[in-house]
Amino acid sequence: MEPQQVAASYDRLAARWSGPQFDRRNGIAQHERVIQFTVRRGTALDVGCGSSGRIIDLLIERGFEPEGVDLSSEMLRLARSRHPHVRFHLADICTWELSKHYEFISAWDSIWHVPLSSQRAVLQKLCTALSPGGVFIFTTGGVQSPDERRDRSMGEPMYHAAIGIPEVLQTILQSGCTCCHLEYDQYPESHVYVIAQRI
Repeated sequence: MEPQQVAASYDRLAARWSGPQFDRRNGIAQHERVIQFTVRRGTALDVGCGSSGRIIDLLIERGFEPEGVDLSSEMLRLARSRHPHVRFHLADICTWELSKHYEFISAWDSIWHVPLSSQRAVLQKLCTALSPGGVFIFTTGGVQSPDERRDRSMGEPMYHAAIGIPEVLQTILQSGCTCCHLEYDQYPESHVYVIAQRI
């Protein structure tokens, strides 16, 4: 699937992430952990921010100045209605040019929708967008080698891919960061989150 097709699927699913049935605790404990690694509280970016606003809320509460970026226009419409004073970007992270450095970047359950052929470049881009000492939390599939899948698990066509844990770790290191934490947090599901910090 192309990114615009994934965006169209999320346009149709956007209300689920801002409705009462969505678990707003999803990923929050992991973000609380990564905040402990921060050196400074400044600019922050939520990649694939979606419509729930829970990560944006947490970042504001912890003293950051967050921005969000998402490929789904409907997700961003709902996000802007929840946080009218936050800057949101409608963009494809594969091609979007980041104009500044960030103290904190989150890509929770988002960049695994990036085409497999672009994932390494996106990880490099986000790692190098960190300020010195800045931290980056992201999720990936807990696989050892590159893998990609298409399904309709949420009722809409969807795409997931992962470059594999060895390449994730190599990419982080080659991009001037170190891995501070890697955890299969939903084991036995192959859901992994990683904390990287700019050296």
